[in-house]
Amino acid sequence: MDLALLRTFVAVHRAGSFTRAAALLGLSQPAVTSQIRTLERQLGRPLFLRRARGVTPTAVGDELAHRAAPHLDALLEIAGTDAGAPPRTLHLAGPPEFVSLRVLPALTGGALGAEGAVRAALLADPEEVLEGLAAGHYDLAVTTARPRGGLFVSGALCDEEHVLVAAPQWAAYVDPVALRDKGPAALDGVPLVEVHESLPLVSRYWTAVFDTRPPAAATVVVPDLRAVLECVAAGGGLAVLPKYLCAAALAERRVVALLEPPVPPLRTYFLTARTGTLGLPHLARAQQRLLEAAAGW
Repeated sequence: MDLALLRTFVAVHRAGSFTRAAALLGLSQPAVTSQIRTLERQLGRPLFLRRARGVTPTAVGDELAHRAAPHLDALLEIAGTDAGAPPRTLHLAGPPEFVSLRVLPALTGGALGAEGAVRAALLADPEEVLEGLAAGHYDLAVTTARPRGGLFVSGALCDEEHVLVAAPQWAAYVDPVALRDKGPAALDGVPLVEVHESLPLVSRYWTAVFDTRPPAAATVVVPDLRAVLECVAAGGGLAVLPKYLCAAALAERRVVALLEPPVPPLRTYFLTARTGTLGLPHLARAQQRLLEAAAGW
């Protein structure tokens, strides 16, 4: 099978459009269309369904992409690794706060020039992260759930502990004994700050620690945990935050931990890539650096 046809096919599969794939490959749109038709004739099966906006892969197209793309990526990596070739750019995506405060410092510390360039997408929506990874827009992703299926390979990167915090003036309002013995009723009247209307962090904490549902709504909603921390420190109410993010504020007494449960709620981060791509040198180096850094997180 012609590798050029496979390369065009994978580009279309990832881009979701003949036009976008043509721009990525430096080809004309008719040339891309012709190559896909040639490949479909060779296989005797349609690979894409033509839509008003772009294309959708058939079941055969998805299977071919999942089988062929990792090997094609590896071949292109080998073909491009001569002594004078520039280092590959690493494209990664993940939660804004974790990527900003953990992942990027680990990757960019030291001799960045030897590792190549880094391009990061800060995405709060985990489905958007995985869709972009599947489409080839990113090489690595940090996810808060282990993806299922054969398209991705992932491993645990680290756990984060969640802490219930408030500014000192609100902490003084809350009876710690009543909170420990009677639960969240002791928090009545304290405003809540969260990253989303669905209360994702508070819901997880309330379920794990209090075995009950959280309050009905937040007073302040802002889609960045760093902004949540600043709102809480300014007296905006209470919040559930990752310990790594608020550790400095806790040490400085800008915020106070309201409760220390025997088993604090944890959330696991996973380092995820497309199956078969972690053998590529620039991804293997990035994975190793992150795993080494995560040992101290």
